[in-house]
Amino acid sequence: MATWNKNEEAVSTHAEAMRYVENAKECLKKAGKEGAYYDDPKYVKMAGNTLWNGVLLALENKIPMKGRPDIRKYREEIAKQNKKMLRVLNSGYATCHLSMGYDGNVKVSICKEGVNLAQELIAWAAPEAG
Repeated sequence: MATWNKNEEAVSTHAEAMRYVENAKECLKKAGKEGAYYDDPKYVKMAGNTLWNGVLLALENKIPMKGRPDIRKYREEIAKQNKKMLRVLNSGYATCHLSMGYDGNVKVSICKEGVNLAQELIAWAAPEAG
């Protein structure tokens, strides 16, 4: 009989969130690149949404919420825990979710920063992180 281990589940969720990051990177490769810009905003949007979903998955383990994820609730809770991470959350939300996911911003440097912010948030939410 298997026993349920919350930490094992959190580690598994962290690995799954990192898989989202890898999937987002694959989407960006499909976008094609010419100089400092991606060619296809459709793939940038897919990448941004995938990154943000990975962040939400990771945050759910760190800050469990009932119902739909709510950026305001995450902001409130993270502000209590770590002011530096609140800035990262706000930047990640603006970059991954809004700029990439909604707007399809094709600037390569913005997309790279979105990946970096998502990775930082996911790492912070990891079970061994503080």
